[in-house]
Amino acid sequence: MSVALKWLNDISPDDARKELLKCCGSRRWAEQMLAARPFQDIAELQDTALSIWQSLTPADWLQAFQSHPKIGEQKAAAVVSEQAQQWSGQEQAGVQSATDVTLDSLAQLNREYEAKFGYIYIVCASGKSSDELLEILKERIKNDPSEELVIAAREQAKITALRLNKLLSVPI
Repeated sequence: MSVALKWLNDISPDDARKELLKCCGSRRWAEQMLAARPFQDIAELQDTALSIWQSLTPADWLQAFQSHPKIGEQKAAAVVSEQAQQWSGQEQAGVQSATDVTLDSLAQLNREYEAKFGYIYIVCASGKSSDELLEILKERIKNDPSEELVIAAREQAKITALRLNKLLSVPI
């Protein structure tokens, strides 16, 4: 077992909750992850995280979505930790070099997406350019609401997996 995983297993429930909420903003997900401790290895942690996520309700998913800033923006709707803000910035690094035209298009389509679906455009942005993110948004805004919610939840699961890895790679 890694030192970081031992740390996550051994810290207090309150501290573990704070750390887990950096990875996924759903309180129910964090509580169920707390109840699942201790984890034997990273694979078990990741499998459990995904299994719990998939068992949650759309309301839990929507709660998690609120902990993300809109693509191209810095501030999430919900109050999040400084670490979660930094991770969002790193994940959206591809937007930093976007042209004004692309940023304007992202902003406009973000507004249309939110008006249509009732939540922000959730996408695992790591490694994607601003143009890629814009093209994905153009395609996803065409989806029907029930289909899009499942897609957004899958994207959140990818983000959570990446953030769990980041959490455990932070020097303790």
